[in-house]
Amino acid sequence: MPLQFIKHSGSEFDVVIMCVPKAAPMLLTRNLLYTGITRARELLIIIGDSRTLGYMIKNVDSKKRNTGLKYKLCHATGTGDF
Repeated sequence: MPLQFIKHSGSEFDVVIMCVPKAAPMLLTRNLLYTGITRARELLIIIGDSRTLGYMIKNVDSKKRNTGLKYKLCHATGTGDF
């Protein structure tokens, strides 16, 4: 059976394995770490460097997401506003 990656917004799992690689600082946020931790019911395994994990704990910055969704919806309807 192939490994599947499925979005489970708000779901919990008995076991969560969270990989914390060295990545762009904007991706290493406390919010992401919190999400991973709170999804585990019984066991949480974090794989990564302790310095990166420490950075995530201290990084409370949250970036505004610029998806362009409002623009796309406005122009998809042809009305120009939404």
